[in-house]
Amino acid sequence: MAAQDTIRFIPERCDGCGDCMKACSKAKGGASRVSIVAGRDKSWEMALCRQCGDPKCVANCPAGALDKHGGTGIVGWSAELCVDCHLCTLGCAYGGIAFDPAAGHVGKCDLCDGAPACVPACGKGALEHLSAAARLHQAHAAREDMFVPGLSACQGCNSELLIRHTMRRIGRDSIVAAPPGCIPGMGTVGYNGQTGTKVPIFHPLLTNTAAMLGGIKRQYERKGRDVTVVALAGDGGAVDVGFQSLSGAAERGERVLFICVDNEGYMNTGMQASGSTTFGSWTSTTPVGEVGRGKSTDGKYLPQLMMGHGCAYVATASTAFLDDYHAKLDKALEASRAGFAYLHVHAPCPTGWRFPAAMTTEVCRRQVESNFVTLWEFTPAGGLRFTRGVEHPRPVTDYVRMIGKYKHLSPADLERIQASVDRRVETLQGFQRRSAAE
Repeated sequence: MAAQDTIRFIPERCDGCGDCMKACSKAKGGASRVSIVAGRDKSWEMALCRQCGDPKCVANCPAGALDKHGGTGIVGWSAELCVDCHLCTLGCAYGGIAFDPAAGHVGKCDLCDGAPACVPACGKGALEHLSAAARLHQAHAAREDMFVPGLSACQGCNSELLIRHTMRRIGRDSIVAAPPGCIPGMGTVGYNGQTGTKVPIFHPLLTNTAAMLGGIKRQYERKGRDVTVVALAGDGGAVDVGFQSLSGAAERGERVLFICVDNEGYMNTGMQASGSTTFGSWTSTTPVGEVGRGKSTDGKYLPQLMMGHGCAYVATASTAFLDDYHAKLDKALEASRAGFAYLHVHAPCPTGWRFPAAMTTEVCRRQVESNFVTLWEFTPAGGLRFTRGVEHPRPVTDYVRMIGKYKHLSPADLERIQASVDRRVETLQGFQRRSAAE
């Protein structure tokens, strides 16, 4: 089934001005196909066609005047077949189809042929036209999944989403190293002699992942084979125990793609703190009690250290922005043909961080929107470049309050975190300015 574009409504940004409705009404020459209505707690809600996968308006139409297009996913309306019974309006739970008095028939959103007029009309950014997911689906859905079904990740874990996307793109001509951590723990290296991956995968030590991949790559080159070698490692296998091997491979320019999936701790073995665990975090080794108040130091920012190694390519990414990740993965794969490529992907952990499993993607998104996580890329020739703007962030508290491991933090702690985030952004902006000047 083809993926489809959608319009995302962000209620906290909406002020109820109605500019989107005016733009829609003008574009359609009648009543607006979107409606802003008062919600609970002084918020706003939007009535809009969701282009449902199983649209009830279509099922309710006795004349067959509504039909979901198999290619675009748009639920379309036919003037020739419509008998004006309005049963479709009874079937829609979202208020997405309604009678238009000016037109004399029902009307609904059709995404304006791919350029919805309501989105640019919203000056608050409360509407977003999301087409990246559809593009990714069309580009990658037909590619083979390199992992078997039924991996045993925790509910809500975004690491499985990440590694499946990654290996679909890399393909079969590859070798994977998965050092101890959540990724092998979910079954990628298999159970009872059965592998969980359709490509060669091995389970190195935390201390030697990058070195082993470097040696494997060199051996295949001697044999004249072009094989992509890739590490799928947690922060323990990169930031802490594996750093000496990682640093050495980067310094030598080994032709390796190293992906660090950072969940800010040793989550697979009991939620212990790691070098990337952020200030104030509750973990099993930085408990909260009468004396302890979580981790007392800031986390190590490994992407900046890898940039200092002069790697062929360094980038940060988030699974809430998969279009950004895929673009960087393509660049990293190309860079790894000539030198060392490093991707640092931030991966919130519902189990260890204490937030609902259904909120993982929203937590990822809020990280980036608050600049707690910044998305950027670096090459020696081009320097540092932000791939998502950092100029108008949310307060860090909007992110931190979603996470159970931070629930004990005091106002002073929150101020310290905000100051730390601001300093990091300033530092990265300084690198960006120097890159532009050069």
